[in-house]
Amino acid sequence: MSLRALARINLAAIERNVTVLRALLAPGTRFCAVVKANASGHGAVPAARAALAAGADSLAVATVLEAAELRSAGLSVPVLIMGAVSAEELPLALETRAALVTWSDDFVDSVSRVATQPVDVHVKLDTGMGRLGTRRVAEALAVADRLLAPDSPLRLAGAMTHLATADDDPEFMRAQLEVFAPFVTEMRRRQAGIVAHAANSAATVSEPASHYDMVRCGIALHGCDPMNAAPEHYGLEPALELSSYVAAVKPAAAGESVGYGRRFVADADTWVATVPIGYADGIRRALTDNCDVLIAGQRFPLIGTVSMDNVTADLGSPLPADVVPGATATLIGRDGDERQTVEDLARRIDSIPHEVLCGISARVVRRYHRDGEPVAGEET
Repeated sequence: MSLRALARINLAAIERNVTVLRALLAPGTRFCAVVKANASGHGAVPAARAALAAGADSLAVATVLEAAELRSAGLSVPVLIMGAVSAEELPLALETRAALVTWSDDFVDSVSRVATQPVDVHVKLDTGMGRLGTRRVAEALAVADRLLAPDSPLRLAGAMTHLATADDDPEFMRAQLEVFAPFVTEMRRRQAGIVAHAANSAATVSEPASHYDMVRCGIALHGCDPMNAAPEHYGLEPALELSSYVAAVKPAAAGESVGYGRRFVADADTWVATVPIGYADGIRRALTDNCDVLIAGQRFPLIGTVSMDNVTADLGSPLPADVVPGATATLIGRDGDERQTVEDLARRIDSIPHEVLCGISARVVRRYHRDGEPVAGEET
């Protein structure tokens, strides 16, 4: 019998995805594997190891604790913390020896006061995302000049921006790159050898002009289509499958209901399978009456409200002979000729693959393999 909630992650798929993505880059362009948010639910450390084994040059995360997790696992490669770092987090950030991102004099002051060894810093220009970074080129260059001061413990290591619409508005993306280009020129004039980077997964697969010295790939690393269509368009291979099992099969007569709120009432006699996985595992409540489950190579619609720990599926009538208690129930992945992708689920709830994957919770067991061969010591 299957575990009640199991994510199987194929590390070989991650490795092949890195190979596919690296083939899009010009010689010498670095590949940064973004493993923030637990590598979008795949497990930060195993995913990072797989990416590095396939030729990734560095790693990136969003938070200090994520960087600390990588260091605790013995990963000594360059790590970039892309998100904001508070004063309280700063000592741990420096302990991880990760590169930091700045755009303000105040942050430079904060780091300078506590740093006891050189700290690599990337200066962020906001070219259109409208979140972190400064929109003012002069301010960003002034920050860079401070990093270059002879008495500064900080080292100017990079120039970066964040593309807002690489997945759906190439015109605005190109406008951002037009703002970024002269900034990079000025930064390189100040410090030869800095790493300029702008491209996320979507830009990596769609716009070579965005690649600069390094690309930052996250969702494509895991085999999802950054355009939320179909990963095979780019030769990418989904690395994660999510499954449960059939815990019970029972009849529902016409007029009987299933689930909270009686959102499903049978209009004819049918059979119902209960699958012990729910929104506490990552099956969004918005998928109520809006998803399928694959059992014994067949596709069955979810019925009734998605609850914290269970979903239910309409098996129809007569009862399919091979849908029995203990049968594997696949929510993401392939069963026979049927397949349900992360992109399928994302479109059903008007979202993106990132949100679906990040929602797979810690109580879902992760098991790792390479094309079916178990990987020892990586289960979480």
